[in-house]
Amino acid sequence: MSVQQWITIGVAVAVAVLLVFATRWVLKHKLGRVWRVSRYLVSRTTYTAYGAAAVLGVNLALPNPGNDPGEVDWSTFRTIDHAMSILMIATLTALGISLAYAATDMILARLSTANGDADRKARRLQTQVRLLRRVITSIIVVLAIAAILFTFDEVRALGAGLLASAGVIGIVAGVAAQSTLSNLFAGLQLTFSDALRIGDVVVVEGEWGRVEELSLVNVTIKIWDERRLVVPVANFTTTSFENWTKQSTAITAKVMLPLDWEVPIDELREETGRLVTSSKHWDGRSWSCQVVDITETGDVMVRVVATAADTGNQWDIACQIREHLIGWLVANYPESLPRDRTQFLAADESEASYASRFPTSAFRRREPNGVSGPPGGDPGEV
Repeated sequence: MSVQQWITIGVAVAVAVLLVFATRWVLKHKLGRVWRVSRYLVSRTTYTAYGAAAVLGVNLALPNPGNDPGEVDWSTFRTIDHAMSILMIATLTALGISLAYAATDMILARLSTANGDADRKARRLQTQVRLLRRVITSIIVVLAIAAILFTFDEVRALGAGLLASAGVIGIVAGVAAQSTLSNLFAGLQLTFSDALRIGDVVVVEGEWGRVEELSLVNVTIKIWDERRLVVPVANFTTTSFENWTKQSTAITAKVMLPLDWEVPIDELREETGRLVTSSKHWDGRSWSCQVVDITETGDVMVRVVATAADTGNQWDIACQIREHLIGWLVANYPESLPRDRTQFLAADESEASYASRFPTSAFRRREPNGVSGPPGGDPGEV
């Protein structure tokens, strides 16, 4: 191509980039206060908009070899044109995904700030929006890849054959991707059945944590000690799990105290009431202190329960009750702490005591006259 044609392409790219720059400036500085989605558009399209503008400018400025075949080599033009077509599909796809993410970012931000973490409906909508945009993004990317492949003449020639065997290919693909498809449908089932949402507090495989991410394949759970538990989505539809925040965040704290029979129940209940009602972690709904069981070892099981607004307060008030009552019992009623008792029974009248039968036994530390027993062991054993 001639220098003039390269200059034309450069001018077209510069004009397209300047138009994008001007549009972003208007969205950021003029429409940012009156149109909320504008700031999300500016943030999400930082690179994709400029890339799409540059590729579009090149495609518009490419010379047409049909007008002057001598100026442009036909093979070179076909290579450049094919490459720019692929770039056009890729950049427009990326721009479209960015615009979709910008729109959903505004929805997610409004749900998280306006309703808070305790709103069950808000968290359900957040989960559905996040999963839907992942599904839509996956579909768009697959279609874009298919469109890029069909720009090749060899692939386009096979199109009719592929369509004719689409049924067989679909069956084979379904069998090969059975686990992936099961996870996909399991994720959709979880999301729209409202069984699991982002932010839910769950107990899975003995681990307590909060749902951090729900994707098409896995569920990421942030455990209380900052670890992440990654579980396949299908597990949540085939096995049971605990969801502590499915209906609401309110929960009850439970503390079990194994105590002795001498524990003063009325005083313990009164002290528990003073503690719970003055605690900032109690939500004011209910509390109780009751003897619920007597174990086989003879311990009296006292159960203290108190309601809390969420799992964080539930943990704090349970620890507070346990720590306070232990200290209170030690200071005021130490005899009520758990202990083991051993009962010594007197010998039968017909059976002489050990001391009377073996008065000089070596097991006795010292005889009344101060003389120790003989060093040969128990004389009664001879």
